[in-house]
Amino acid sequence: MQEARPSRTALRVALRRAAHQTVDSPLVFRDPLAERILGPHAEELRAPQRTSSRVLRAFLVARSRYAEDTLALGIENGITQYVLLGAGLDTFAYRNPFPNLRIFEVDHPATQAWKLDLLSSSRIAVPPTVTHVPVDFEHQALATRLSQSGFRTDKPAFFAWLGVVPYLTEPAFQSTLHVIASQPPGSGFVMDYAPPPETLSTLERMAFDSLAARVAMVGEPFQLFFTPSDLASRLHTAGFTQIEDLGRDAINQRYFHNRNDDFAIMGSGRLLSAWK
Repeated sequence: MQEARPSRTALRVALRRAAHQTVDSPLVFRDPLAERILGPHAEELRAPQRTSSRVLRAFLVARSRYAEDTLALGIENGITQYVLLGAGLDTFAYRNPFPNLRIFEVDHPATQAWKLDLLSSSRIAVPPTVTHVPVDFEHQALATRLSQSGFRTDKPAFFAWLGVVPYLTEPAFQSTLHVIASQPPGSGFVMDYAPPPETLSTLERMAFDSLAARVAMVGEPFQLFFTPSDLASRLHTAGFTQIEDLGRDAINQRYFHNRNDDFAIMGSGRLLSAWK
């Protein structure tokens, strides 16, 4: 992401979450604040919807639903801390139904300042359970910034790492994974990732190349890819014992089954959760 500018990718993700609330039925992911938080950017919702935009929207709403479903399971097992890495314009913290859950929103300083302005101008209240933690993942220590913000390293936590990993360098990925893996037993996380482009089918590669070109144009190129087996090996080595890795067919079965339209995942993006 370019220095001193909010993430254009974060805005595009938020626009698709908001569009889902009105153009898709039934909803896969319900977010009553999705359009409101956009403020003046909501005008962009009137832009024509391309087929590629609809396909990407399916993945984005599925990953948000997956993260919140998995968080709810964690809360049943005692999770009281939720860390959103690269929070963007995610609205969970402002519609959180769990009064005992402490939420830490982590993002690049420029993107976080932009979000705080939007929250204020949209008159969306920031609950006392929410702490905003500005971090440049490539240059600042995540563990230090979290600790300075009141995060408890002696209590299990759940991390949402959505829309971040493909943009990271290998060292940034390793350092963040180390922070998550160093949390107490019972901790976990959810992430999305992409397989190496050379492993994709012809149609998948065409879709990937189109998306990669668009994000590169706004200064946020894809950099990091994993095969499922390589990623599972890394996570087992890091101490995670329960891993769920969902590809297109499994995501469609879980969230898009028996629809009367063709709204579904078509790309190669994957969703993964892991627990210690």
